[in-house]
Amino acid sequence: MPLTLTSSAFANGGAIPAVHTCEGSDTSPPLAWSGLPPGTASLALIVDDPDAPDPAAPQMTWVHWVVYDLPPHDGSLAQGVKRSSLPPGTHEGLNDWQRTGFGGPCPPVGRHRYFHKLYALDVVLPDLGRPDKAALERAMKGHILAHAELIGTYQKRRP
Repeated sequence: MPLTLTSSAFANGGAIPAVHTCEGSDTSPPLAWSGLPPGTASLALIVDDPDAPDPAAPQMTWVHWVVYDLPPHDGSLAQGVKRSSLPPGTHEGLNDWQRTGFGGPCPPVGRHRYFHKLYALDVVLPDLGRPDKAALERAMKGHILAHAELIGTYQKRRP
């Protein structure tokens, strides 16, 4: 069975509910995964938006969440998970607001895509401090056993 990532809040390719955005309570969506390959020692999660600032003319990928060293078993993260309720040993890196934790969708214009990317790794990464996405990707290089994506979309209701 391949590695899969799902959410009870939205279907792959579907709209992310406002509660998970700056127009709601800005809480992380519930996520669940299964199908870890043999030899998985830890998991990493990156949530980003490649459509920033405008999907018609994207200029950058905006990072919303960086998590690593999640325990290596089929599992989930509850809606609105905070650092204190992450599984023991799990670490968070910096998002593009220069803080740890989830930062929800808040696109300035247009409908953006939000990629929730889960990686099964063959190692437990050392404590990297508060790595940004690029630092985590460098640390994961050569250790990715499998990868799953869940894409949600969002467009602000008010300008």
